[in-house]
Amino acid sequence: MAASVFDSAHLARLFQTAEVGRLFTDGAEIRAMLLTEGMLAKAQGELGVIPQDSAGAIQRAAMEIHLDPGALAQATGANGVSVPALVAAFRTEMQAPEHAQYVHWGATSQDILDTGLMLRLRQAVSVVERDLGQLLTALAGLAEAHADLPMAARTYGQHATPTSFGALVAAWGAPLVDLLGELPELRRACLVVSLAGAAGTASALGPKAAETRAALARLLNLGDPGRSWHTDRTPVLRLADWFARVGLALGKMGEDLTELTQTGIGEISLGGAGSSSTMPQKQNPVGPAVMVALARQGAGLLSVLHGAAMHRHQRDGAAWFTEWMCLPQIVLGAAAAAQTAVALVRGLEPDAQAMNTALTGGLGLIHAEGLSFALAGLMPRPEAQAATKALCREATDSGTPLDVLVARDWPQLDAAALTDPARQMGSAPGDARAFAARVRTLSLE
Repeated sequence: MAASVFDSAHLARLFQTAEVGRLFTDGAEIRAMLLTEGMLAKAQGELGVIPQDSAGAIQRAAMEIHLDPGALAQATGANGVSVPALVAAFRTEMQAPEHAQYVHWGATSQDILDTGLMLRLRQAVSVVERDLGQLLTALAGLAEAHADLPMAARTYGQHATPTSFGALVAAWGAPLVDLLGELPELRRACLVVSLAGAAGTASALGPKAAETRAALARLLNLGDPGRSWHTDRTPVLRLADWFARVGLALGKMGEDLTELTQTGIGEISLGGAGSSSTMPQKQNPVGPAVMVALARQGAGLLSVLHGAAMHRHQRDGAAWFTEWMCLPQIVLGAAAAAQTAVALVRGLEPDAQAMNTALTGGLGLIHAEGLSFALAGLMPRPEAQAATKALCREATDSGTPLDVLVARDWPQLDAAALTDPARQMGSAPGDARAFAARVRTLSLE
């Protein structure tokens, strides 16, 4: 078993992360940090903090020089962070000591790491946003097409009342619409630069520290937090929480699909499910299982990440290291879940006959709630509930459908209407169409 499913050669097609996987590699991290160093120098050159010609040389070198991650390993192991080795290697590769002396001027390792992280998280958010847009477009089409297709709703795993397949699809998609709606504020408040120096006081950055931070934010197209956030991990936590909730929303979809493809139910077809190594009849719901597993992993790691947000004093090595171990897995999990869902929904088809069988196969007891409210128009509500329970017991004991018993005992009620799933779905068809209409108002790529 590989250390991470996302890095495994033979599991790569099971947990596909698309472009997000490339953002969490050593090479991508180093490129983001070098870009930060280059733009920091440019900002300082523009403000006269360092010589302009040195700033230009550093910026050009940051774009051109490629550092071997392995060459940084020994120093990183000793220092606990890769930035000192990166800065030393960068200065050497520049071969211009008169300019290289101004690399990393006034910054600290955490400034470079955190800002580089935000550059990568920004890209990750955009990729997952794109995938969710594609998923929502497909879900909206399914919801609208099947808004009036009756199926059994479940509570506690048991049949409850009729709903529609379109409404179920809308329930999968609604949290995703809300998650996309959070992104403008999340980007504004959380995708920010870090530039506060060794202990968060910006003392080595000089009197133009605030101006330098603002200029760096502008050059990198990130936000200016207006303060140090070295030990306030709120930006990271909010972004991680967003990714984790993406995973949870897709995990819920996976749970439902796993249930609805069970042998003997089969109300949903996944198009191309997985095969068993020994049971020829099996078509396993692999995609839904992937989504559920990723949701569970993300939820667990988010809890650990919250614990890592408690830094001692002005920097805490253990808290920092814990963040490094958890955050990439949370982001990659959300990316893989979104990719899986997009592929899954393309082949997803409801089985109307199986859904009808599920609705009618229980002697019509799924309509008990509707009957109780109809009877409440003839008697007090408690008596109506008791009468309905009595009829349900009789139906179960005698094997007589509920509509037959209703017609016998309450001829003044329209038994056919009360036990017609198409007429007992409540707001479900409207909810499905409202979801589809809401998705159409979004600007989706």
